[in-house]
Amino acid sequence: MLDHGRPVWFTFEAMLNYHGGGSPGGVAHAFKVLERSLPWFDTAGRVERRELLIETAFGGPGARDAFELVTRAVSGERFIVDPSLARPEYGRARERFVFRLRYRDDTMVLTLRPGFVTDEFIELTRRNSRTADDERRLTAMKAEMAARVMSVAAADVYDIATAR
Repeated sequence: MLDHGRPVWFTFEAMLNYHGGGSPGGVAHAFKVLERSLPWFDTAGRVERRELLIETAFGGPGARDAFELVTRAVSGERFIVDPSLARPEYGRARERFVFRLRYRDDTMVLTLRPGFVTDEFIELTRRNSRTADDERRLTAMKAEMAARVMSVAAADVYDIATAR
């Protein structure tokens, strides 16, 4: 990334530390979305951080915080949660993991590939009340998802659905 022409870079660990660790899966997804999209916008990844607009159906706090650290999109009002971007035809586990990124005159849409988020995880996150056992299971599932997402290349996690 560039910040007013000056190179800046962020590791997954830095993003996780900024977020605080409560939603490591969301942080991992944001990391992979950026890893997949930045070279597409510029082969060297020289994207001005404050010019990137991120729209998504996914409102998780880990992703939001990770995008804020790297792009300042939340504070710059360039991070928009738009439920209409959801793709129900992808199933409950993947429907909200849709990210439309705009940089200058280019736009791309990334969609999650199967196998990275489970139906059980989605069911547990959307449950209105959880037991202590549910909370422990959810915490473990978040860590498992983050490890699964971070263990492979970004192109294996996210498809480019549409571009330009």
